[in-house]
Amino acid sequence: MAFAALLSLMHILEQKIQQKYTFLNRPVKKQIASLLKKVISLQDFLEKCSQHSSETIESLENHIRDAAHLAEDIVESYIVDRLLPESASNRDKILIMFCSNLEKVNEEIGSLLKQVVKIVINVVLEDQQPRTWMPSKTALGWNRLIVGLDNDLMEIKNQLVSESSHLETVSVVGMGGMGKTTLAKKVYDDALIQYHFHIRAWVTVSQEYSVQEIILSLLDSIPKNTDKMHEKETHTMHEENTEGLKELLYKSLKGKRYLIVMDDVWDDKILDELQRPFPNDKNGSRIMLTTRLERVGLYYPKSRPHHMHFLNEDESCSLFCEKVFGENSFPPELETVGKNICRNCRGIPLSIVVIAGLLSKANRTHHEWEKIAESISSTITSNDEQCSGVLYLSYNNLPHHLKGCYLYMGIFPEDFDIPVSLLFKLWIAEGFVKSMGSKTIEDAAEEYLLHLVQRSLVMVSKESSRGKIKTCKLHDLLRNLCTNEARRGNFFHVSSHGTPLDVRRLRRTIIHQGKSIGIGHRVSIHPDKNFLPLVKRPSTPLPRSIIYFDWDLVTKFVYFRLLKVLYIHYNMLDLPKEIMELVNLRCIDARCAEGWYLASIDKLQNLQTIVLHSDDNSFQLPQQIWTMQQLRHVQFGSSITLPCPPKARVKGEISVIVLENLQTLSVLKNFRCTEAVLKRIPNLKKLGVRYSGPPEAPLDWGYYRLHNLARLHKLELLKIEFSMQSPSFLQNITFPTSLRKLTLKGCRLPWENMTIVGSLSNLQVLKLKYNAFKGPEWEPIEGEFDQLKYLLLERLDLKHWRAENIHFPKLRQLVIRWCSSLEMIPFGIGEILTLDSIGLLGCSPTVVTSAKEIKEEQLNMGNDSFRLRFDDQVRVLSLSLSLSLSLVWCQKK
Repeated sequence: MAFAALLSLMHILEQKIQQKYTFLNRPVKKQIASLLKKVISLQDFLEKCSQHSSETIESLENHIRDAAHLAEDIVESYIVDRLLPESASNRDKILIMFCSNLEKVNEEIGSLLKQVVKIVINVVLEDQQPRTWMPSKTALGWNRLIVGLDNDLMEIKNQLVSESSHLETVSVVGMGGMGKTTLAKKVYDDALIQYHFHIRAWVTVSQEYSVQEIILSLLDSIPKNTDKMHEKETHTMHEENTEGLKELLYKSLKGKRYLIVMDDVWDDKILDELQRPFPNDKNGSRIMLTTRLERVGLYYPKSRPHHMHFLNEDESCSLFCEKVFGENSFPPELETVGKNICRNCRGIPLSIVVIAGLLSKANRTHHEWEKIAESISSTITSNDEQCSGVLYLSYNNLPHHLKGCYLYMGIFPEDFDIPVSLLFKLWIAEGFVKSMGSKTIEDAAEEYLLHLVQRSLVMVSKESSRGKIKTCKLHDLLRNLCTNEARRGNFFHVSSHGTPLDVRRLRRTIIHQGKSIGIGHRVSIHPDKNFLPLVKRPSTPLPRSIIYFDWDLVTKFVYFRLLKVLYIHYNMLDLPKEIMELVNLRCIDARCAEGWYLASIDKLQNLQTIVLHSDDNSFQLPQQIWTMQQLRHVQFGSSITLPCPPKARVKGEISVIVLENLQTLSVLKNFRCTEAVLKRIPNLKKLGVRYSGPPEAPLDWGYYRLHNLARLHKLELLKIEFSMQSPSFLQNITFPTSLRKLTLKGCRLPWENMTIVGSLSNLQVLKLKYNAFKGPEWEPIEGEFDQLKYLLLERLDLKHWRAENIHFPKLRQLVIRWCSSLEMIPFGIGEILTLDSIGLLGCSPTVVTSAKEIKEEQLNMGNDSFRLRFDDQVRVLSLSLSLSLSLVWCQKK
C-alpha cells in the first residue's frame, strides 16, 4: 500500500509547512518541502504504473511504503517531542537528531525516485493515460437486481406461506457468491410476506457470533414501542444474563405469526441455543436460514433445504448485460467475447456482478475485453477460488487512490454495517483522500465510495432519507480479499479469534499475555475473550490507528504516542486523561459515560473529528476550541455548551480566528446565533441544537438570535429540539435557503407559520416531531415544498390535513407515526406521480384505510413499485377494522 502511505505522508508534510510552530524554523521547513516534492513525484509514478504488475514494481512499492512510514514516524515523533513538557531540557539534542534522521530519509526517498525514473522510461512510457469516469447514482440500485432467481423466489414464498400450522424451517443452501442473502432479502421484503407475518426479524450470524448480540439484534428488528422502560429493560438483561434476553424474545414472539431470518449460519450450535426463544404456537410461524453448509440446512427436523442453482448461460448473460449495458443483450461486436466471459464466471452471480462492474468502466472494444477474458480464464479455478480470481482481478484494476480506501474497509468485523459518515471520517484522518478542486474532502470521499459501489465491490445496506448511502458492507469473500491483501502488505492487522499475530512479518509491538507481539501500522481488535492487549513502553515504532470492537479495553493509550486514529465501538466508563498527550490525534470516536478531559483539548491541534457518544452528561467545551483550526466535526450524543469566542490581538488590532474547516456541530445546548459566533464558522453544513431555555422567566427568545441562522450560507442539515413550552419563539426565525434537511421537535408553532419552512427552495427532507407544529388543521400553500422528497409527521395533534398533489409535487416517501388524531391521509397525496412509499406506525384505522386506497390509486397509475409499510399495531387495527366492516356487511345482508 505504497500509494496510501505516500498520500498520508503528503498530507502531514503539507500541514507541517503551514503550521506556525516556532520549532519548525525555515531550514527545517525547507527540508520538509524538499521531501514533499519527492513524495509527489513518487505518487505520480504509482499512478502511471497502476495497470502494470511485476516483481520489480512490487518490490519497489514495498520499499516506498516502508520509507514513507519511516518519514512519517520521524516527523510526527519530532512534533510530539517538542510539544510534551518532559522534553524541554533536551530540545537542542532532539532538533539535531530530527534533522539528521530527516536528511537520511530524504536521501532514501531520493534514491527510490531515481529507480522510479528508470522504470518509467523502460516499462511504463508506452502506458496510456489513466481513464477518468464519474460514478452514477444508479449504482445504488445494482445490489437490488435479481436475475435468474424468480423461480427460487416463488418456491420459497410458497413454502413460507404454506397451509402447515407447525413451526417449520426453510433453509437456503449454497456456496459463497451464489446470492443466498440477496434472495433471502428479496423474500423478506416481499409485500405478500410482509402482509402474511405479524412480525419479521432479521439477524446476520456469521462464523464468529455472540448469542447475546444475536438475540439483541432480533429484539431490535421486532416492531415495538421504543420507550425508555423497554430500552432500560433490554440493557439490564444484556448486562445480567443471556437467559433473560431469551425470555424477553420469547414474550415478544408469543402468540404472533412470525418470520425469523438467520443469515449466514455456519454452526448448528447456535440453532441449539436459539430453540427455546422461538415459540411454536401452531400458527404458521417460520424460520429461514441461509448457509453454505448443508448439515446446518438439515439440522431442524422440519427443515426444507432449498439449494441455490448456478445460473445457466442465458441467465448469466442477462445478469451481465443488465449491469454493464442496462439492457438484456450484447452489442454485436462484443457478443462472442462477452458470452465467453460469462461462461468463465461458471454461473456464480457474485463473479458475474464483480466482473461486470470492472467491464462497465473499461473501453468497450473487442481488444480490451479479450485481454480481460484471458485473465479470467487463467485465474478462475473452482468453488470459492472462482470468485477470488475475479475479485482480485477487479481489485488490481482499481486506481491507486481507491485501493487503500477499499482495503481499509476490512478493519470492520464480518457482516458489519459500516456507517459511511464514520468511514469518511476515518479515511480522511488516515490521509487517504485528496481534495478535488472546489469540493470538500468529504465530497471527494463520497465520490470514492460511489466508485467502489459502482464496481460492485461494496454493497449498499441502507439509504438515508435524502437518498444517499447511509451504511454499506462487504461480502464475505471481498472482506477476505481485503484482510489477506492488507496482511500481505502490512497495511493493517486484525486481531481476533483464529487470527494469531505474526511476529516475524509485522513490526509494531504490543504486549499480549506477557509476550511481545508485532502488529501493523494500524490494528483492528475484534471481540475475543482470549485477547486483552496490555501495553508497556516498546522500543519499536508504534501503531498509528486503533480500531477497537472488543468490550474490555485495558490499553494505556499514552504509550501509543504517535496515535492519530482512535475508534472505540463499545461503551467505556471513562477515557484516560493521557489521551490529551496524543498531540498527533486526528480522529477520536468513542462511547464513554464521563470524564473526557476537555479542558486540555487545545493540545490536540491536529484534531479533525471529536465524536463522543454519551446520552447522560452535558459537556462544557473550553474556550480553546476556537484555536483548533483543523476541526471538521464536533459531535456529542449529549448536549454541549459552546463558549463565546475569544478576541486575539495581533499588533494592536483585533484578529478573528475563523474555523474554516468546521462542518458539523451537534448537539449544542441553548446556542446563541450571534454574528460574532457565526462569522467564525462560515462553512458549517450540519447543526444540531437543543433549547431548554434560560432559567429566568419570562423567556426572552430574542436572546438566542435565531434570525441570524440565515448567515450560515452553506448549512444543509439543521435539527432544532425544544423542551420547554413556548408559544412562538420560532416565528421570527430566518432559515438559510441552502437547507436540504430540517428536523423540528417541540417548537409548538401554529400551522399558519409553516410558510417559513415551505418557502425553502432546496428543502428535500422535512421531519416534524412531537408538537413541532400545533393545531388541528394544516392546509399547505401551492408553490411551496416544490423540492420536498421525504416528509415525516410524528406525535402531532393534527386532525385535518388538506393537501393536493400540487402541494408536494416531488414527494417520494411519506411516514406517519403516532398521530392518533389524524383522520385520514389526503386523497390528493395518492395522485403524486413520484410517490414511492407510505409508512405507518401507531395510526388510526381510518388512516390505514386511506393509505390502502392511495396504494390502489398508485397501482392504477402503473406504479408497481409502490410500497405500503405497516407496523404490528397498525396491522391489528387494520384487521379489526376489516372484521368490523365484514360484520356490518353481514348484518345488512
